[in-house]
Order: sequence, then C-alpha cells, then structure tokens
Amino acid sequence: MASVGKIARRTFLIGTAAIAGGLAVGAYAYRRPPDNPLAARADDGEAVFNPYLTIAPDETITIFVPRAEMGQGVSTTLAALVAEELDVSLESVVVEHGPASEAYANIAMLEDGLPFPTYDESTIATIARSGVGIAGKFLALHVTGGSSSTVDAFEKMRQGGATAREALKQAAATRWGVQPADLETNAGSVRNPSTGETLSYGTLAAEAAEAPVSRDIPLRGPEDWKLLGKSQPRTDMRAKVIGAPIFGVDVAQPDMLHATVRINPHFGGGVLALDTEAARQIRGVHSIIEIDHRLGRGFAVIADNTWRAFMAADAVAVEWEKPNSTLDDAAVSELLAAAVGAGSRDVMRDDGDTDIVFADHARDRIVEAEYHVPYLAHAAMEPMNATARFADGKLDLWLPNQAPNLIQAVAAAALDIPTADCTVNTTSLGGGFGRRVEPDVAVYAALIARETGGRPVKVIWTREEDIAHDYYRPAATGRLRAALGADGLPEALDIVVAAPPIFSPMASRFYPSISLPGPDKSIVDGAFNQPYAIANYRVAGVKADIGVPVGIWRSVGNSINGFFHECFMDELAASSGMDPLEYRLKLMASYPVATALLEKVADMSDWRSQPAEGRARGLAFTLSFGTWVAEVVEISRDDRGIRVENVWCAADPGTVLDPGIFEAQMMSGIVFGLSAALGQEITLSEGRVQQSNFHDFDALRIDRCPAIHVEILQNAPRMGGAGEPSTPPVAAALGNAIFALTGERLRRMPFTHDVTFV
Repeated sequence: MASVGKIARRTFLIGTAAIAGGLAVGAYAYRRPPDNPLAARADDGEAVFNPYLTIAPDETITIFVPRAEMGQGVSTTLAALVAEELDVSLESVVVEHGPASEAYANIAMLEDGLPFPTYDESTIATIARSGVGIAGKFLALHVTGGSSSTVDAFEKMRQGGATAREALKQAAATRWGVQPADLETNAGSVRNPSTGETLSYGTLAAEAAEAPVSRDIPLRGPEDWKLLGKSQPRTDMRAKVIGAPIFGVDVAQPDMLHATVRINPHFGGGVLALDTEAARQIRGVHSIIEIDHRLGRGFAVIADNTWRAFMAADAVAVEWEKPNSTLDDAAVSELLAAAVGAGSRDVMRDDGDTDIVFADHARDRIVEAEYHVPYLAHAAMEPMNATARFADGKLDLWLPNQAPNLIQAVAAAALDIPTADCTVNTTSLGGGFGRRVEPDVAVYAALIARETGGRPVKVIWTREEDIAHDYYRPAATGRLRAALGADGLPEALDIVVAAPPIFSPMASRFYPSISLPGPDKSIVDGAFNQPYAIANYRVAGVKADIGVPVGIWRSVGNSINGFFHECFMDELAASSGMDPLEYRLKLMASYPVATALLEKVADMSDWRSQPAEGRARGLAFTLSFGTWVAEVVEISRDDRGIRVENVWCAADPGTVLDPGIFEAQMMSGIVFGLSAALGQEITLSEGRVQQSNFHDFDALRIDRCPAIHVEILQNAPRMGGAGEPSTPPVAAALGNAIFALTGERLRRMPFTHDVTFV
C-alpha cells in the first residue's frame, strides 16, 4: 500500500489531458506484478491461484470480485467471467468482495477519463490509452465507478479463470502421467476421456496452485461461452430476499457501541460553542466528542444504541460558525453567469473555425439558448455508515464503499498510523451512485473509534445529515449557439459550459497536497465527445469556484451536458422545420453505430407515426462511458398535468455479458435521470442546504414510473459500460417531448418549476 500513498500523491491525474504525457516510469517496476492480497488465506488451507480465485480442499470455490456490489449486478457478471473459463456454474461458487489492494487497480476507468471520444481511433488516442494502462498500474486506484467494471475485468478475470483451469489440468496430468492437453474440465472436475477417471478441483487445488502455467492462455470466444452473453441468476439475490446481513448497516461486532455525527451544515464552518449537558443526561450515552478534521467540523455522540445517539445529538446545543452566509441560489446563478461569460476557457473540442463562421453569418440564422441545472444529492437508500475498531494501533473498518484503498489511506492518515495498519472490509452497498467513493464517513468513524478504548463503534448518519453533507452533482450553466446553413443543419456549433470542477477538489480530499493541472473533463463530458459531424464545432468548459462541495454523481458531467446538448439539437431541428430523428440521422450519418440505434429506437417507439391525441414524444441521444444510447420519451396530458407514459431505450455497448442485468441497469439509469428531471434539486440559503429528507428531495415513485422498454444492439467496436449511460439522454428526451406537446421549451431543471407531473 505504500505505493498507493506515495505514488498517487505525485501522479493523480484523472480527468486531465496530462495523464498520457506525464509518464516516466521504470520498466522493471511496471512489469512487477502486485502482491496477491489473498496470499494470507493459504494459511487456512485454501489454494490461492490469483487475486480472483481460491479453492479449498472441501471444494469451496471462492471468486473475489474487485468492484463493489451496489445493486448493479457486478458480483454476478464479474464472477461469471472467472466461472466461464474455470468450467464451473455460478451456483457452485461463493462470491466475495476483494480486499483493498493495488492488484485491483481500475485501468478502464482511467482510460475513459482521457479527453478522447470513444469513437476516436487516432494514433494519439491509441497511444494515450495504452499509456494510461501503465499509469493506472502505478496509481493503483481500486475504485468502482465510471461504468468501467466489466470493461476493466473482461480480460483480467477471464484470464484468472483460464490459468487456474490449466493449472488444475496440469496437476491432474502429473498424477496420471499424461499430457494436460489430453484432459478436459467440467463442473469442477478434471476428466481423462481415455480412462474415464475424474479428480475434483478441491482434490487438485493445492498442487495446482504451485503448478507452472503460461500467462498467455487463449480465452474462449463468444461462440464457446456457456455463461457469458446469457442472463444469469443474481448471486446476491437470495441474501437480499431473506434479509441476510450483507450491508454496512448490518455489521455487528462483539461489545459494539453506536454513534452518530453532526457536522456544521454551513460549508467550511466550525463549532463556536457546544453545550452537551442535556444530552449527557440521556440514558445510554457513552460520550460526546468534537470532530475537527479538514473534511468537516462538528461533534459525535456515542451511545449504547443508534436511537439514543440520535436523541442525544438532537439534545446538544451548538452554535455553528457561518463563514459563507451570503451564499444562496441567487449567488450561485450570478457566479455561473459570470463564469460562462468569462474569457478564460478550457477548449476541449475545436473543429474548423467557429468564430469566422459566426462573424459572417446572417443573424436570423443563428440560434442561441442558455440552459441551467441545479445541485443534486445522491440520497442512497442505505444511510451513510461505517463501523470502526481501533485497538493496539490498528484500525479495522467495515463499510459500504467504492474506493477501499483510497479510503484506507485517508482513514489511516486521520489517526496518524501507517496505511498498512488499516484494514477496509467492503460490505454490499445499499446504493452508491458515486457518493461512497468519498472518505468522510470512514474518517469520522475512525476518529470516533479512537475514543472508545478499543471497543468497536458503528456510526450511522441521519438522512438529514446525509442530505446536508453530500458531495453534490454540480450546478451548471450552458450557453449554446449555432449558425444554421441553408439546409437547416448547423454550419457551426459553439458551446460554453460553466460548472464547479469535480476532480481537483475530489483529489484534494484524498491527498491535500495535490493540485490537479489542466481542464476538468467532467464540465464538458457529454458535449465535446458526441458523434455529430459538424465542420465548425467548439466546446469549452469554465471552472466556476462556488464553495459548495461537489463530487461524482451517476453519469457525472454527462448528466448535465446530455440535457444541454440534446435539447439544443432539438431546438435546431425545430428552427429548421425538420423532424428531430431525421435531423440527427443526417448529422450522425458517418457513425453507423449511432444511426442504427436511432433507427432501432424509432422502430420501438413507432416514431414516424402520429402520436395519439393528447400525447407527444421526444428524442435524445448520448454517447457516454463507451455505450451509445438513444431514447424516446412519450408523455400525455390531462386536466391534472403531464404524465410520463413510456420510455423506449436502444443501447449499444458493443458486447453484452449479461442481457438481463444490462437491461436492468438501463431501466435503473432512466429512473434515476427522470427523478432529477421531475423534481430533484438542492437549493441553498445562508451557505447551507435547504433540503433535509425524502419529503423535499424525493425520487421517482412507482405510481409515476413509466413503462420502460429496452433493446440491446452489439455493433459498437469497443465494449462500453452499463451503470450510467442511460441516465444522460432521458431528461433531454422528456424536455423535447414537453416542447412537442406544449410548444414550451424548458431550459432549466427540474421541470417541476414549469410543469405539474402526475
């Protein structure tokens, strides 16, 4: 872990164009395989084959999934990668989260962070992608995010299963005095076809783990897959149905205390005065401590159960510092307006000469618009929580999280202990959406555990604390203009987006000494990298420093720019008197993956027919996380308001490993995006958040959820992700449907400012 701490501080370059050019690493160090984090399990008699697989003498096959299971099905799909090559069924294996380790570095996530569109196969893009693999090994970021899990694992974990299979065959061949190539495997056994003899994997495991095998074993092609490419039963389904204790809130340790926190709700503020007298009179209160950390300042109440900790925290009289009391929604709007008009911009796409086209263009053929989105919270269903035990100089953490080795480093630093003395145990996540990458909950738990005399303590936040202390999806303003030609198509498109940067402040939360250089790709993601053939096409981002903590929210910048870009495309089509589908087909004619998707979603939604009376449809397209997605939203209107009736989604991730899980992810992302469009926003007053719980920051409820129809295509040349790509287009498709129905163009989210939804 020392490499994580030392190297990442120098070279943490996610989202910057410098990542490929900043490499200066030694070939020896690059080629050195990371330590196997499962090595210690051999002490219990298990044979350890690689970071993904152990086999015990009692035939227990355990597959270690390096990405966090937060409902997206990754524990099923990634386990299937190993099981496919190992010739075992998913029902016959045990699936666990992999421990925090550099062996589980997520290279694919870093590749997607490069400033190159998915469809860019140029030499420089190819070199950069290759280079980021080297950087990724040194950064060793064990992170779940960026819809990258299957992409990153696709070859690694299949190779893990294949090498184990060949090692087991080698061990059997040695026993029988035959060649491994003459043997076959099936259902957890090696068989000699010439004699009919069989040996189980458990019988051979100890010898096989020591057997020399090639690292370059050919992997099976799709034509030979038994598990991949087909829908599989979820490996975590039974545990969830029977309520098994698999989430962070379920953690129980002997002699455990319980705690909750209250952090100053005014951004950046501390504690001016604290009166704990009344709280200490509540039965079961163990102690009340102040928290003073760079991530937040407040206090914690430790008690014998969570409810008493909540009651005591409410009884504490506290005077908060209010360092930024003038920050409110009006101030945010003014800051974004000033930023989007500023001269200093990071240009991420600059095709042709946009300025010349606009300078010479007829004024009545120029279309301009300004779009806005608010801050958004994650509001994961499972409350923020962590359990910690600090004893004998060592810290143990149990928590639902998306970045175990980053959290390990920050939590250890909070107690001033070596990183190696902190162990992070990842539980299942009751929702993540990017929130559980952040280290604050683990840091507070560690600080509290330092005060309990070695007793473990489970810290649970109230929903109000969660909403008040999220790392929010940034608010943003986009200013867009287009110069239309005689054919109605844009001769030039100019987009400027202003938003708070995500990656620089996020990096500083893990490593305070880091200052990321260069542009922040998240500000223009979903706008600069879309497959529209427009000769003069400029997209620029402006960093707007507002002082509200921001972070990764499902689909990140694509959630903002999918709305901006695709509603504006609809405006251009309307200005030209053209059908939105035909308009996009013309502009993306050079990208057959995109046009095939558009035609598919048109067929699914019967786009070219006239909607029924009182109904209308809207269309949008966004390429994000390597997956191409087109969606149509159909709405209806009656005396009560507008209802979202149907969403048709056509998605192309290139290769689909589990159609059922992929479809579920598309549906989930659509519901997530509709939740934001229909009513979610975080507003500010006196430097703090005004919302507090689901009554004023609600998600889409089942009675308002539309019918969702998903079709999957597999034409894209590169594999894409599943968790996030369906979120960006849906708000735009809804906005475009509202325009088609009402003639009113909505340029500000949530749409509930202008529309009543039923």
